[in-house]
Amino acid sequence: FSDFYSSLFGAAERRSAAVESIAVRQLLTFVLDASPYAIDVARVREIVRVRPITPVPRIPSDVRGVISLRGEILEVIDLRLRLRLRAAQVLRASRIIVAHGSDGGIAGLLVDAVSEVVSVPEDALRPGTSAETGNVETLCVRGDRFISLIDLDRVLGFDAQR
Repeated sequence: FSDFYSSLFGAAERRSAAVESIAVRQLLTFVLDASPYAIDVARVREIVRVRPITPVPRIPSDVRGVISLRGEILEVIDLRLRLRLRAAQVLRASRIIVAHGSDGGIAGLLVDAVSEVVSVPEDALRPGTSAETGNVETLCVRGDRFISLIDLDRVLGFDAQR
């Protein structure tokens, strides 16, 4: 009788250990040009409504300008233009995702809309295709659709874009 319970509990412990060993990433999903994109939620400081953006002369065309956020000056990158998508007007659903690069630099990413935070197992991530311009790190498989996971360090680094 005790062998039966030992094997039953042992199997449950093995299943529990297997589930815990699967790495899961938390991704913030957002929309650009009606397509889903994402960045690692650990790189997101906050999400804010679009506010007046002050243009700065002689900066790249994909940088909209700067905003003041609680006394901190942040550069705002139009993510549509940075990813070579068509330009669009800022709408009511548009947001600025305040994100940080691995070097600690902070910038705002202008997106069409923020969707949700999703938990994704590492095995759902696939390398990007050769059609991507280098700004897409991986593709996330979610059912019958794909979400492009942005390479945030490349997107935030000006020298990588030029």
